[in-house]
Amino acid sequence: MHNIYQTAKVSLKQKVMNKIKILALIFIIEFAACKQKAQTVAIHKAQHAFYYTCSMHPQVHEDHDGNCPICGMKLIKVELTADADKSTERITLTATQLQLANIETDTVRDENTGDDKTLTGTVTTDENATEEFGARIAGRIQTLYIRTVGEKISVGQPVYSIYSEDLQEAEKEYLLAKQQQKVLRNPDVDYHQLISAAENKLHLWGLSAAQISNLAASGKASATTMILSTVGGTVSDISIHEGDYVTEGMTILKTQALNNLWVEAQLYASETANYKENDRVSVSFPDLNGLVINGKVAFVNPELSDASKVDLIRVSIPNLQAIIRPGMLAYISLSGNGSRSLAVPASAILTDGNGSRVWIKNADGSFSAQKVTVGSGNSNYVPIVLGLNRGAIVVTNGAYLLNSEAIFKNGSDNNMSGMKM
Repeated sequence: MHNIYQTAKVSLKQKVMNKIKILALIFIIEFAACKQKAQTVAIHKAQHAFYYTCSMHPQVHEDHDGNCPICGMKLIKVELTADADKSTERITLTATQLQLANIETDTVRDENTGDDKTLTGTVTTDENATEEFGARIAGRIQTLYIRTVGEKISVGQPVYSIYSEDLQEAEKEYLLAKQQQKVLRNPDVDYHQLISAAENKLHLWGLSAAQISNLAASGKASATTMILSTVGGTVSDISIHEGDYVTEGMTILKTQALNNLWVEAQLYASETANYKENDRVSVSFPDLNGLVINGKVAFVNPELSDASKVDLIRVSIPNLQAIIRPGMLAYISLSGNGSRSLAVPASAILTDGNGSRVWIKNADGSFSAQKVTVGSGNSNYVPIVLGLNRGAIVVTNGAYLLNSEAIFKNGSDNNMSGMKM
């Protein structure tokens, strides 16, 4: 019985030892695999000093070119830079990458950080950019080449042809002076002065230099003369029709430039003291899917309306893509109460569990993150309590892309929490 017990005891001990050996072997194999994986990842990062991401979805990181899996936009290439000091991590982008990522910057300065006020306004044309094209000589309109309001017209484009006896006589005087110079050659007559005077008259009455050269080459005065435009833009009004008689100085048409527009709104008299010219504002357009652009206050009427006792405020906005049209509804976001302090655009602030930070542009063109302490602002500007100096350049658009690259480069944003104030 004792022998059986001893045999069983030895067998159990042997099994335990075998299990220990197996567990130890598994641990060694897993440790080696993890080490090899870490080495592979390190080699992969060393070989790939760039990655591809989406300007709209910076959380996307791919090691090859293509389209964003979320929105389908073409991915942009971002090159990584290796700095020895990780606490001052810098991101460098090429000019092409800056353009594709739509990186925009602004300067830290004093701005109005008071409470927001939204006004309902209407888009109008910029009256400072309107032009009139008038008749320079009396006559009858034979043919009208510009017939529709909204047409675009350029300098040198035909507007109308006119029958004018006075213009025809002026053409004959010019041709006669040219002929006398050629045939008579009287030394007592200054033919150059005669020709110059006749040529200036034709210029003043609407003929271009090319038309005068063609007149001299043909040698024949015409009963009707084509008048070319001296203004450019979009036609907003046409004052004549074919067959009409026009007098000197009469308005033929008006043009307006649509690359810059106005948004006009009304304020109560008690609120006008809070706003002044050149204040920056945000303007949104519900008819354009809520498009928001930056504008500035161009005019605050010093006189109140007699009927309603309200004041007119006018905001100047760019329209480089020609998608905003006069007559559209617009909402103007103004910052009131006159509270001004050192501030940055609200879009420049990135806030998470580690606090608030901005991306600043360095003198060498690189970008680095900077921790800041912010105050209470409005939808346009946020006051800076600590962390930035006046004149610093901050990223206002594309900050999330830079932040995403930094996280991808460092593996996490933990070391970014150690940035100096």
